[in-house]
Amino acid sequence: MSPQSDPGAPSRPADHIDSVENDAGEASVTQPKLGFVGWVRFAWRQLTSMRTALLLLLLLAIAAVPGSLVPQRSSDPNGVTQYFNDNPRLAPILDGFQMFDVYTSAWFSAVYLLLFVSLIGCIIPRTKHHLEALRARPPRTPARLSRLAGYTERPLVSRTDATGATAAGADAGADADAAIDAAAKQLRQAGYRVERYELRGEASVSAERGYLRETGNLVFHTALLGVLVAVGFGGGFGFSGQRVVVEGQAFVNTLAAYDSFNPGRFFSDTSLTPYRLSLEELDAVYETQNRDAIGQPIDFTAHVTVEGQGEQPEERTVKVNEPLYTHGTDVYLLGNGYAPTITVRNADGDVVFTDSVPFLPQDANLTSIGVVKVPDGLPEQVGMVGFFYPTQSELASGAYTSSYPDLILPVLTLNVYQGDLGIDGGEPTSVYTLDPSSMEQLTGGTTGVDSVELKPGETAELPNGLGTVTFEDASPDAGDADAPADYSQSVPRFASFDIHHDPTQLWVLVFAALILGGLLVSLFVPRRRMWVKAVTRPDGRVVLEYAALARGEDPGLETAVTAFADKHAGPAAAASSDGPAKSST
Repeated sequence: MSPQSDPGAPSRPADHIDSVENDAGEASVTQPKLGFVGWVRFAWRQLTSMRTALLLLLLLAIAAVPGSLVPQRSSDPNGVTQYFNDNPRLAPILDGFQMFDVYTSAWFSAVYLLLFVSLIGCIIPRTKHHLEALRARPPRTPARLSRLAGYTERPLVSRTDATGATAAGADAGADADAAIDAAAKQLRQAGYRVERYELRGEASVSAERGYLRETGNLVFHTALLGVLVAVGFGGGFGFSGQRVVVEGQAFVNTLAAYDSFNPGRFFSDTSLTPYRLSLEELDAVYETQNRDAIGQPIDFTAHVTVEGQGEQPEERTVKVNEPLYTHGTDVYLLGNGYAPTITVRNADGDVVFTDSVPFLPQDANLTSIGVVKVPDGLPEQVGMVGFFYPTQSELASGAYTSSYPDLILPVLTLNVYQGDLGIDGGEPTSVYTLDPSSMEQLTGGTTGVDSVELKPGETAELPNGLGTVTFEDASPDAGDADAPADYSQSVPRFASFDIHHDPTQLWVLVFAALILGGLLVSLFVPRRRMWVKAVTRPDGRVVLEYAALARGEDPGLETAVTAFADKHAGPAAAASSDGPAKSST
């Protein structure tokens, strides 16, 4: 039996694959048992590998996708309510998977935390290794440079006398030392870390550069970790809230003033900085020249006045893509619409309700719907569902619609209900919806009574002698019979603001800049090692050998070696010509 097949032969260790055979005569492998500690180490190494970190980063991006597909309670609670109304079967299923709270869900948090741990496990050992490499000497010069990339050689020019002839007794060793010293100086000036070596009488210099590449890589991953930490703290201590403000009205930055409010987990209302924001005017510009885009919005500008405690009022503007930063909060302009001013009087003529009611747009031409609730002052509670048309036009079916978003021919129609508004039980209800299940419809629909139809400045009687309703005209010349009909300012506008506070916003910006900078450095800084060696040939000639080695792809490596050799050969020859001439041989 040959040593290769004999398990007991000295050339075969006892744990070799063919050292043990099973009953069938086949070789088997016996794996060592990891045990609990071994499995923990294995799991930790897998988790802290760069491949796992990249996979988790991709998984985090995928996990964030549902947050853009369905409304989130943290940013659009009204949208979530509407989604439940529109999808009564699908919404509870999605809610069970926390799809309406994606960024605070258990599965998103798990990916987030795993990525956090993985990055820490990647960064710490790599940083330690990088610091050790920075303190280490450049590696020794290889014995055979001709095997490396970009290898080239140049003859060492001996020192000559004034006539150009070779000096007698020229010291080739001194020339080689001078050439290597010149190479070390030039490499050091080019940003290389340099170390000189002497082996078997052959002088050489070893140089390396490009550690900035790994530094950039570490900065990239550390900054990415910083973004995760900053976003986590910002989400915990920040808040976002929404408020609808009508022209001429104001909003005060207090918890009770918000229409909806979404605080972070560690938020305290004592951190709210009090200030007052008044909406003076909302300018809207629509397309009027392009016939294919008539009525398309071009620009929205909210002119506001901001006033803090003990401060003078300051006029500012808010645009869709130009938020206002004031008192530690970012104020975004989310939407806008019309808020018709409606006044309700009882049968005696006493005002029981008057307000500018925001009507929510339903299409691009701002056909809008709104709700008026009159809980007191009338024999019964009254609710009205209204439709507002900025430029009223009639369809072939007889239904109304708006053909242009600006105020050309504004019309308000109201369907009147009486009964229980459902607000006496103490349960919160939306001001934008009306539950008619416990109310009697008095106009519109199947009642046989036409809906109340009003233009700015007109008044109509409510059914059953309940009183009157007036669509107020907000124009400056309202009530002037001699003034021409101009509805351009007859109805106030409203603006929907999102107020957002993130205490780590600046840190996120800094880390994002570091991510970009670190990525650029890691991509464009080459990692190279270069060697220059003076070698004596068998015929007595001394030549300078140049070679380099790259870590990773470096298409310019050979060009860099050749360029350095060409640059160094001239100064080396010049250096060898200095000094006193020696007698010729």
